[in-house]
Amino acid sequence: MVRGRPRPNAAIYYAVDAFDTSRPRLMGRHAAGEGFLRGFVRHGGTGRLYCYARSAADAQDFTARVQADGANVPVTWIPFAEPQRLAEPGCLFYPTVGVDELAWRRRRHDQQAYSVVGITHTIVTGEVIEVIANWLIAPVQPWDAVICTSTAVRAAVDTVLDAQTAYLEARLGRVGPSRPQLPVIPLGVDCDAYVPMPGVRAAWRQRLGIGEEDVAVLFLGRLSFHGKAHPVPMYRGLQQALAQSPLPGGGKLHLIQAGWFANDAIERAFRDGAAAHCPDVVCHFLDGRQADVRGGIWQAADIYTSLSDNLQETFGLSPIEGMAAGLPVIVSDWDGYRDTVRDGIDGFRVPTLMPPAPYGMELADRYDLASDDYDHYIGFSSQLIAVDTGAAATAYAALIGDSELRRRMGQAARSEARTRFDWRVVVAQTQELWADLADRRRLLKESAPLRDRGVAAVASAHLPRPDPFWIFAGYPSAMLQPDSIVSLMPGTTPDDVAARLTSPLSDFAMPVLPELGDMTAAIRHLAASGPMNAMALAELAAPERRERLYRGLVWMAKMDLVRIAPPAIVSENSEP
Repeated sequence: MVRGRPRPNAAIYYAVDAFDTSRPRLMGRHAAGEGFLRGFVRHGGTGRLYCYARSAADAQDFTARVQADGANVPVTWIPFAEPQRLAEPGCLFYPTVGVDELAWRRRRHDQQAYSVVGITHTIVTGEVIEVIANWLIAPVQPWDAVICTSTAVRAAVDTVLDAQTAYLEARLGRVGPSRPQLPVIPLGVDCDAYVPMPGVRAAWRQRLGIGEEDVAVLFLGRLSFHGKAHPVPMYRGLQQALAQSPLPGGGKLHLIQAGWFANDAIERAFRDGAAAHCPDVVCHFLDGRQADVRGGIWQAADIYTSLSDNLQETFGLSPIEGMAAGLPVIVSDWDGYRDTVRDGIDGFRVPTLMPPAPYGMELADRYDLASDDYDHYIGFSSQLIAVDTGAAATAYAALIGDSELRRRMGQAARSEARTRFDWRVVVAQTQELWADLADRRRLLKESAPLRDRGVAAVASAHLPRPDPFWIFAGYPSAMLQPDSIVSLMPGTTPDDVAARLTSPLSDFAMPVLPELGDMTAAIRHLAASGPMNAMALAELAAPERRERLYRGLVWMAKMDLVRIAPPAIVSENSEP
């Protein structure tokens, strides 16, 4: 960041679901969203926060959330319906990959006004892969970006884009589709929240019955064998490690699993599996959604482990939390873990194995044909991905039997977490990206520019959602024109407008109809002054409401409150 230059800013696309961890079905993306927003508030250093939200209620929730995180700067709400105002911050941060939708919406206004920045989380669903492929046919610009949280997910995204490019070129010839920038920036953690606290450690270990000579291994995350990490390699690896490296002085090996079960059947499978595969390990199951567990259980552990084997994983936040807590980590050599855990320095990475293509086509076809739902698709896939149990046992044994190695690797892990993954560092990297995109907006030409700003061009600028009155212009007998003549139906009063508007036949459409005050003012004006043209009547409303009143004249005609006719017919009828 250039000294003296304002810190780059962005509006945050805010939907409560993406930033809230107080929910029964807690997912990694919720924790990542909440962590990013808190990190941006604390380390962004901007003089204003921008919230791009659907409603005033969502904007108020955003304000309350950032103030709770320490924000003391003004908050500006930009409603969804006013994306042109995003030019003020110059960037929109969207907490998922759907930049195509936002690029289409921007095209109606000014494609160089602001950048759109998304981020990857799970990309295995058919819907998300389709969204990624759609980047190539949407008006995504070279000053847009999607942050890939790991090199593994970046490779997967490139694979999808390369395949879609090959298809488009085979179908249409060389079309030169534009891709967003795809920087690799990790998720972050608040390292200060994981500083060792001996008192908390002692309290947790006493609560769980973990003795001074005992060793505790922690896993924190969803307890799901089909959607997160199959536990058998962990269970059997720990059991075998205990045989290889018995604890001195009668010490016991404990496994703490802190998370949540989707249902009773999954819970029984985990508990029965632990009893069957690691009978000599003392197993604890805790609800990782509880604040005291999620925030404090790290203190009780000596080792952190996560042997993920699921396609749904893209980055993996919990090993970084373990590193920040000063724990050596044992993880599978899988996706984002490969970027974060240095094998032999911060802990150990355990090899994984998967069949090659085309041996997954049956799974893909079953998912495509809806023979399998998403949960079965990822569950079946994970059953065909192996974590090397013997290597896991060797890694566990090395750390279980050597307190000095645990200390040394834990210190290295804590230092690495603070240097590379603290939110202070990650937010700065994200702001550097925003600044780079701003430079690209100034220097580069836009792709898929509008040829003109005429009605047809603007109406079709967001092609997946065109103006319905443009695309279906051939349906009606006539179109409302600016010089159409509007006259009052005899006997109509302002009370009639209110009665029609609040009727169950119309009240559902109030969000898109003119304000009652504007319509009653139009009725009074017609009663006092006689017929007038549609545009002049609409201009009686405030500028920001004129478009709604203009089109709402058709509703007033539908409700038999006014009559709309071409000027020629009115001229003929008005001749003496």
